[in-house]
Amino acid sequence: MAAPMNLQSLSDKIVRTRVSSVLNKDVKQFGKKHLFDGDEETCWNSDQGSPQWIVVEFSESVPVSQLDIQFQGGFVGKTCWVEAIQSGQESFVRLHSFFPQDINQIQNFPLPDTGSSLSSLKIVFDSSTDFFGRITIYKLEILGAS
Repeated sequence: MAAPMNLQSLSDKIVRTRVSSVLNKDVKQFGKKHLFDGDEETCWNSDQGSPQWIVVEFSESVPVSQLDIQFQGGFVGKTCWVEAIQSGQESFVRLHSFFPQDINQIQNFPLPDTGSSLSSLKIVFDSSTDFFGRITIYKLEILGAS
């Protein structure tokens, strides 16, 4: 059995973040900057419609091992997946599906070892527990093996 990995945040490697939408275009209150600010009182809140997504670009290729996501209950992705641009590739390839619970706590989603580092990561929320398709995230942490 393999020894457990030491995971560390890759937030210092993030150079650009894009999101599918922001509720009422109010980026000050609900913008993408709130995904990584560490403030429990702030959040990214998408506008309505499906799918919603988050794209993260890294300063260098990094090995991504896990996503930690804290949703707002009632505004949780139901059918979700991760796409990535791996080293030497130019377009996103679907890597892994995950299915969050409709709760407010931080949820951990281990990703399969691709054997390759990633230059960009896309998290797709194909559907939502919200009738209008909105997603609300208080915390997103992208972790890699150290």
